[in-house]
Amino acid sequence: MADLKDIRTRLFASLLSDVMDGMGHMNNALPPTIRPLDDASVMVGRARTALFMDVYEVKGGENPYENEIALIDSLQPDQIPVFSCGKTGRIAPWGELLSTASSVRGAAGALMDGLVRDIRAIRKMGFPVFHGGIGPLDSKGRGKIMQVDVPVECAGVRICPGDLIFGDADGVVVVPQAIEAEVLAAAYEKLKGEKSTLADLQAGISLGAVFAKYGIL
Repeated sequence: MADLKDIRTRLFASLLSDVMDGMGHMNNALPPTIRPLDDASVMVGRARTALFMDVYEVKGGENPYENEIALIDSLQPDQIPVFSCGKTGRIAPWGELLSTASSVRGAAGALMDGLVRDIRAIRKMGFPVFHGGIGPLDSKGRGKIMQVDVPVECAGVRICPGDLIFGDADGVVVVPQAIEAEVLAAAYEKLKGEKSTLADLQAGISLGAVFAKYGIL
C-alpha cells in the first residue's frame, strides 16, 4: 500500500507527470484551468467519483442533494471527492459546508471541473480544493449527481474510484491504480536524479554537461 504521507511530503505533480509521460501515459494531468484555491495546498488521496448532469428544475418533494450528501457522509480518511460537472459552468457544487463535512471525516481535499464558492471560508480552514472556476451558483436546479463511484472524466481526464490523485501549485495529476506501483517506484528514482542534477547546477557545472550526465531537465 502506498505511503500517502511520504508521497505528499516528497513528491510533486510535475515529477509524476514526467514519469507517466515517459511510460507513454500522456493524458493524466488535468488542464491548467483546474487550479487550487490556495497555491500552498498539496492534495494526495484516493478518488471517490461523482457524475453530475445538468438539470433545469427541481421537482416537488425531491431532495436535489441526496446523492451528494450520501457521498460526503461516506468519505473515509485520505479520500478525495471528485466531481465531474461537465463544461457548462452552470454550477458551483462545492462550498464551505461540504468542505467542513469532508474535512472532519479526514478527506484529503476535493477536486472538480465545476465551480467553487465560499472561497474565503475554505481558504481560512485550509482545506485543499482544486476547481474549474469560482462562482456563486448553487447546484440546486442546475445540476445533480446521477452516479457515484463510477469512472468519470474530470476536465477531460479519466478518473476511476480509488485512483491516486496528486495536486499542488503546478496542477493535478491522476495515477491510475493499474500503474501506480510502477509510477511511484520510477518517481522516487527520478527524484534522486533531480537532486543530483540540482546540486551539480548549483555547483556551477554547465546545463549541457549536467544533462549529458543525468538526462534530466
